[in-house]
Order: sequence, then C-alpha cells, then structure tokens
Amino acid sequence: MVTQDLVKRMPKVELHDHLDGGLRPETIIELARSQKISLPAEEPKKLASWFHRGARQKSLKLYLETFEVTLSVLQTEEALERCAYESVLDLSGEQVVYAEIRFAPMLHLREGLNVETAVTSVLRGLDQGRRETGMEYGLILCALRDQDPSVSLAVAELAVAFRDRGVVAFDIAGDEFGHPPKRHIEAFQYIRNRNFNITIHAGEAFGIESIWQAVQICGAHRIGHGTRLIEDISFRGTYIEKMGSLAHFIKDKRVPMEMCLSSNIQTGAASSIDEHPFHLYFRNNFRVFLCSDNRLMSDTSLTKEYSLASRHFSLSLGDLEKIAINAMKSAFIHHDEKIRIIYDIIKRKCSALKAEIAPS
Repeated sequence: MVTQDLVKRMPKVELHDHLDGGLRPETIIELARSQKISLPAEEPKKLASWFHRGARQKSLKLYLETFEVTLSVLQTEEALERCAYESVLDLSGEQVVYAEIRFAPMLHLREGLNVETAVTSVLRGLDQGRRETGMEYGLILCALRDQDPSVSLAVAELAVAFRDRGVVAFDIAGDEFGHPPKRHIEAFQYIRNRNFNITIHAGEAFGIESIWQAVQICGAHRIGHGTRLIEDISFRGTYIEKMGSLAHFIKDKRVPMEMCLSSNIQTGAASSIDEHPFHLYFRNNFRVFLCSDNRLMSDTSLTKEYSLASRHFSLSLGDLEKIAINAMKSAFIHHDEKIRIIYDIIKRKCSALKAEIAPS
C-alpha cells in the first residue's frame, strides 16, 4: 500500500509551479505590512482560506483573479528573491529533487523594477535555495496571452539572454478564450531559431484546437495541462478505441503533458479527480506526469497530487516512480544531467523504498 509517508519520502520532479502561486501566507502578510498593502485577511490561516475559496469557482478566469494579491507584494527585488528562495525550501522539503519554477517578469514592474532585475532577483533566490538544499532548478519565463505580441517577443528575448544563468524555457499563460497562442508566433519563432525550449499552457480552458496550435504552429516541446486532449480520443473502459491525428502525434512524438489534478478541478477543466483524464493518458503510455501548478491557491503540494493520483487511480510505488521519471525525461536541462538525476537519485531512492516495504 502506498502511504502518505511513502509518497512524501519518494523523490519527485516538479515542472509546472508558478512562483506567484506558491507563496507562504505568512510571507505575504509580512511583505504586505512592510509595503503598506491591505489584504483580505491578516492571519495566515484565514488568508490561506481566502485564497482557497477564491480558487474553487470552476472558472479559470475567476481562479486567476486571486493572483492580484500575490503579485501586489512581489514588486521589489527583496520580495522576489525571498519568495524564490522559500519556494526551493518548500519543494525540497517534500523531496523534490528537480523543479522548474515559472513567473511572468512583466507583472513585477509596478514599482520601478526593470525586467532584467526581476529575473536576476528570482535567480538569486533560487540559487541560494539550491546551495542550502541541493535541489536543482530551472526558471521558466512566462508571457501572457492577452499581452501585445511585442511584449511576448521581449520576454522571449529575455529568456534567451538568460539561458546560461538559469533560465531554461519560455512559456505563455493566461486565459485561453479569445487569446490563441498563434497570435504570439514571432516570440515562438525567435525561441525556435535559437535552439531554446518552449512550453505552452493549452487544453485547460479551451479544447484541442488550442493544443494543436501550441504544438503544430508554435512548436511547443511540452504542453501545460493538455487536459482536453481527451476530446480527440475514444475509450472503451480504460483502453483506447480510437484516436485522432493530434492525439496520435502527441503520443507518438512523446510530447510531454504537465498534468495538474487539483487546479484542473478548481478551474473547471475536469469535473472531479475520478473524471480527470490523467490516468487514461498514463495507462495508455502518453508522456504525462503530475504537477502542483499553484500550491497556495489550490491548497496543494506535489506530495498531495501524487497521493490523490495514487488513491483515486490505484497507482503503485512503481507507477509513481514512472511518473517522476517521465517528468525528469521531460525537463528542460541537458540530457546527461537528466540521466544523472534519474539513475543516481530517483531510481536509487525508489529502489530503497521498495526494499523497505517488500515482503520478507
């Protein structure tokens, strides 16, 4: 039996974690007081509950509204550095061995920061966390779908400029309705021309057309969410009966999908954990893995996401190990480093856990 303690102790890989969605409530309160910013609540548990209530509205647009509070306190170098550092501490504390944390630098310029300073501050915090914990990281820079394409191009250029300092990819996020990714094609072409990495939020609030554009027009190497790819697949029980050309392409080309169970339920991308297509993708050998998305808003952690999947989909420790390895294979770091982490850390630690629970 896969227990909560076992899940917490196993090595995990996090590839979809938003910096402004994972702040500690205590930190938000401290930063708000120092910056004279009013909050919906002044006590950590009450503030956390406010975020959780705001996220459970079955709407991506409404889910995103709560980010205005976290963004309000992330407008200084010190705040960005501190929250990036604490993010590494929190992830490492649940045995995450590699994480890719993402943020949108253009949203942190209200008090006079420039984008280079914003990125440098986050990298400084992440690096301090790595030195203290040993957890490896990559930083993903996000543009937003509703921004002008010139802004997304500027973020793409920034990502490439910082590729040797810890930035590993470019992403585009935000409400999918009315904001197709192809509108930002110049930014994606810039990234592709420079042999860099792309992940795109797609198939969460909009259907397979959004995923198709992300992969075939914009050149995404990974898909953030991809929940609604199920619309291109027919099942008989848990077995695939028929797939459309997009689903075949995603599976055949091993295009990774960053699956976020809790947040998908909260935004309405799936009706319940049991109805979430993750286990159908996983059982049919798509390259999928689990992510937390926004730990604060969704009242979750990567340990909770693994535990939910284990409990609802009857996953074994071997299954959870495969999920972690799927994630590591999909990370935006060099091949040799992936192999080192898979064999020297993930497989070794999971082997020890299996031996611990094996029958005598």
